[in-house]
Amino acid sequence: MIRLEQVSRTFHVGGRPVHALRDVDLLLEDGDYVSIMGPSGSGKSTMLNLLGCLDRATSGTYTLDGQDVSALDDAALTQVRRHKIGFVFQSFHLVPRMTAAGNVELPMVFAGVERAERRNRVAWALEAVGLGERSTHRPEQLSGGERQRVAIARAVVMHPSVVLADEPTGNLDTKSGAEVISILERMNAEGLTLALVTHNPQIADRARRRVRMHDGRIVTNSTGPAT
Repeated sequence: MIRLEQVSRTFHVGGRPVHALRDVDLLLEDGDYVSIMGPSGSGKSTMLNLLGCLDRATSGTYTLDGQDVSALDDAALTQVRRHKIGFVFQSFHLVPRMTAAGNVELPMVFAGVERAERRNRVAWALEAVGLGERSTHRPEQLSGGERQRVAIARAVVMHPSVVLADEPTGNLDTKSGAEVISILERMNAEGLTLALVTHNPQIADRARRRVRMHDGRIVTNSTGPAT
């Protein structure tokens, strides 16, 4: 479960405060599926960074799986990111010289997972995204959609509680984007919590919960079929 309570984030630019988030309250239950939309500067990326423990709130409380992560030090936050949160980015962020299998394995190397377990998990994750037969290919040998599927496999290989996806279809054609969303939605149906930032209203409307942001605030938080 994810809970943000009165969360604000203020940056100082040129000696002046910039309020990126203002008193945000948000509750996501385990297995929820939320899309986050809003114009540039609305605070959606800032909120995603806070949810991913890549940034800290200026004030307020962030609770993940019952743990108040807003009070953790940097080392503890690293452990939370490593074991509880998976990231999928618009630009894939794959290591060019490594194979698909090597890219998927990387988080487990950092986490100290034993080699035999890493091998089993890599095989499972690549099969889950339909790339079992492409494990030895490097990113340059894969299509954009395939590279994003490798990124998804890497995001879920540590069995996180939540996957945060920032414009995961932004660099993909329509067909590849639909395949990527289908994979994420299938994993969500199996119990994974999914939070997705998108500018595409058709993708946003697929989520069970739809959050819209403006000027650092949540202005709508709706559930059920899109209208």
